[in-house]
Amino acid sequence: EWMVLSLLPILPPELRPMIELGEGELITSDLNELYRRVIYRNNTLLDFLARSGSTPGGLVVCQKRLVQEAVDALIDNGIRGQPMKDSHNRPYKSFSDLIEGKEGRFRENLLGKRVDYSGRSVIVVGPFLPLHQCGLPREMAIELFQAFVIRGLIGRNFAPNLRAAKTMIQNKEPIIWKVLQEVMQGHPILLNRAPTLHRLGIQAFQPILVSGRAIHLHPLVCGGFNADFDGDQMAVHVPLSLEAQAEARLLMLSHKNLLSPATGEPISVP
Repeated sequence: EWMVLSLLPILPPELRPMIELGEGELITSDLNELYRRVIYRNNTLLDFLARSGSTPGGLVVCQKRLVQEAVDALIDNGIRGQPMKDSHNRPYKSFSDLIEGKEGRFRENLLGKRVDYSGRSVIVVGPFLPLHQCGLPREMAIELFQAFVIRGLIGRNFAPNLRAAKTMIQNKEPIIWKVLQEVMQGHPILLNRAPTLHRLGIQAFQPILVSGRAIHLHPLVCGGFNADFDGDQMAVHVPLSLEAQAEARLLMLSHKNLLSPATGEPISVP
């Protein structure tokens, strides 16, 4: 019994919206059209069954098949081969299309979430950097360390309150860069390049401010990340607690990860 649906669940209207553009034109979710076909075909079948004495049996069987096809298209459009399409010959998006794939509900919304105190940018070569340092763009750094900068501005009496400190940051007043540099001096950051296939896919660095919008990275640390400078992107994370910062300094700084954890061979080589 549990393998056969006798009642078809109806998705709440908020998840299948219908938007009026004006002049009688509507934009609606594909699910509404698929539901409409199920309801129309089911009502037709009910009419045939109500007039069973005058309706040929073959017509009832055919209508039952049409109802089943409409339900199949609602759950997984195209499972029977030819998908249901709109007037522009575009296949309707069914339940399975909304939850599967990279842009589906699971990978896009449930597994992939935005994280506070993090950023992302393209990496470029920084050959004059020490091995354990990375260059962090000024615009990114002030966003990542904004809470720490606000505390520094208020603690040193550069700003009387939270609102004034935020205004100073928005106006990019010169004093904020001095406070930012002091905050960053003792605060490591984590760099991660996807896919993170082994331990060296995430390493810690001591950030310094650089101009532009790209992250500067020493070329010798690229081996652990399997990165190069042809447009690769890396994610930045700021460890917040003192324990996390201490762990980053002791275990994750790039100049303390010179050997491959798999083979023991040097990995930071030209």
